[in-house]
Amino acid sequence: MRTNLPAELTRFVGRAADLERVTAALRGAERLVTVTGAGGVGKTRLALRAAAALQDRFTDGVFLADLAALPAAELLELTLAEALRLPDHTSRGPRVALAEHLADREALLVLDGFDRLADGCADLVGELLRRAPGLRVLAAGRRALGVTGERLLPLEPLPAGSEAVRLFADRAAAVLPGFAVTAANIAAVTELCTRLDGLPLALELAAVRLRALSVEQLVDRLDDRFRLLTGGDPSAPERHRALRTAIGWSHELCSPAQRLLWARLSVFAGHFDLDAAEYVCAGTGLAEEDVVEAVAALVAQSVLSREEDRAGRVRYRMLESVREYGAGWLAALGDEPRVRRRHRDWYLGLATWCELDWFSPRQSEVAERVAADLPNLRLALEFSFDGLPGEPPEDPAVGQYLAGTLWFCWVGCGRLAEGRHWLDRALEVSAEPTEARAKAMWVYGYVALLQGDSAAALAVLQDCRDQAVAAGNATAEAYAVHRLGCLALVSDDMPRAELFIGDALLRYRSIGELNSNVLMAQVELAMSVAFQGDVAKAVGLVEEVRDICRDHGERWTQAYALYVLGYAAWLDGRPDRARRLAEEALAIDHSFDDLVGTVLALELLALITEGEGAPYEAAVLQGAARRLWESVGLRLFGSRYFNAPHAVCEQRVRAALGDAAYAAALGEGALLGLDAAAHRALNRPQAGAGQQDKRGAARPPAPRTHEPAASPETAG
Repeated sequence: MRTNLPAELTRFVGRAADLERVTAALRGAERLVTVTGAGGVGKTRLALRAAAALQDRFTDGVFLADLAALPAAELLELTLAEALRLPDHTSRGPRVALAEHLADREALLVLDGFDRLADGCADLVGELLRRAPGLRVLAAGRRALGVTGERLLPLEPLPAGSEAVRLFADRAAAVLPGFAVTAANIAAVTELCTRLDGLPLALELAAVRLRALSVEQLVDRLDDRFRLLTGGDPSAPERHRALRTAIGWSHELCSPAQRLLWARLSVFAGHFDLDAAEYVCAGTGLAEEDVVEAVAALVAQSVLSREEDRAGRVRYRMLESVREYGAGWLAALGDEPRVRRRHRDWYLGLATWCELDWFSPRQSEVAERVAADLPNLRLALEFSFDGLPGEPPEDPAVGQYLAGTLWFCWVGCGRLAEGRHWLDRALEVSAEPTEARAKAMWVYGYVALLQGDSAAALAVLQDCRDQAVAAGNATAEAYAVHRLGCLALVSDDMPRAELFIGDALLRYRSIGELNSNVLMAQVELAMSVAFQGDVAKAVGLVEEVRDICRDHGERWTQAYALYVLGYAAWLDGRPDRARRLAEEALAIDHSFDDLVGTVLALELLALITEGEGAPYEAAVLQGAARRLWESVGLRLFGSRYFNAPHAVCEQRVRAALGDAAYAAALGEGALLGLDAAAHRALNRPQAGAGQQDKRGAARPPAPRTHEPAASPETAG
């Protein structure tokens, strides 16, 4: 077989799906296939493996042309002629010779490293494909050639948890005979692969360092990855000898404006959109209207990856190693303080918008947006509190405002622990009483009480209320009073809860406040009166909330209203209605990743399931809920009132199953993650009369009436 493909010196690891995509395209109708990706991602290796796998398909040979070292486009034809072993030195010219030679041949031409000469290469390839119908071209580069009919196959880094580990282990064993991934080092190896983005070149260069360092030492030294990851195979092309060289090669291909954008984009973490890039990166040397063109160019050269979310919104991302390379240039330019400040300001504005839109039909969109932008919000918080290394933060109140404004992210989207972290930072950075700090205080109290830390919540909420009174801050006072009432609610002081929350609602109305927090206050007021025995009044309060939520498109608070209505329906002996309401509450809470709402709904569904004649399944749901409470804080807030449904369910299930079977069911539930638990609770078939549970005796699913055992005064 005629070929000049180099022999493989190391084992090809992973990439089965990518390899199939490339080979299938070239076996089919595609004439030009281009594998694109960032420097070091493995484009060349994949192309060579695919070409080798296709040798039987091309009767006239498979040939590689390495164009990376060419200084000028004028040498393209000669280089291809050499690769094809075409010793034609006639006056007809190398392009004509190439075209005539390939005209009636079935051949595959592999072009590697064409990026520097992309325009000339595209022109030549286009002509050859037109004049040689049996020719196929497989190209590998950071960008597309731009030839008509080109099929692009973007190549992503290896998955950090599987193929990347396999690749590292293989290369490490070659460097350090006897090396293997074991239970003792798997965590460090996985972290190394993750922090190197699964980038094959980086992993191979890291493996070389095992001659002198352990895996754990490699992880510890990754902060200086460009100094560390040098060396490698001295016979490899120069651009592959170090991670800095590999990425720097892409940098040299960029125009000044593209290099400037690359440097400024390094302030982003994770994904970002075009609007953010335009605001943050515009400035001297790069007008805002020119950013989109520069972004497109960086995407074309694989410096940026382009992705679409589920809603079809386009977002961009840099590999961490590429980002760090740009950060080095940004620091050298002396522009880092200004760009980081603009980055912080953009995400401060985004948080403000998200808080306002949380109380709207766009609530789900807000939840998705804040989840997608959380890495950048974290970066903005960090900059707000710490500033640049060696410099104090410019205005601590900005960080306090941002941490408080994101209350809906911490509470509504299941990030209580992270919220507590940032709110701790917010209160520590400055004790000066400001509106921003007051907001951070009541949000801190809210998070702490949901976590079961009543002492911390009480101290900060009382302080917030006192400072708000002294400053005449009616808004902060209303929120502090509200959250003090909520604290009383989870502390089983129902009369005090009713008093404080009722007072807060009056304050909210007097200042014209209407949002999810205000409606949640009414739900919490309903809970306090229901626990005192006035279920009818509670139902009226939450039905009003449900209607307002529907009018405004608000779903998060509505889920809590549905939870209360479901519990009331169960007390009223209407299990079918109770299940519908509880399932709707669970579905909403789960969609927002609201752990508190999710686990409360699971507890209620366990009780309802027991009443349907399925004690074992009810116990499984209790086991799942018990595990999830560990991610929230104090189980059922340590409240005997909130514990009442759980206690009633447990009492009945134990009686039906016995202690051993009950423990087994709890253990089964504890193995379920959040998604699995929600799916199981939401997809349980309705029990028919006399239906038998997995471990329980047949029993009619008669509705339970409100028995004394269900009362928090007698339960538990």
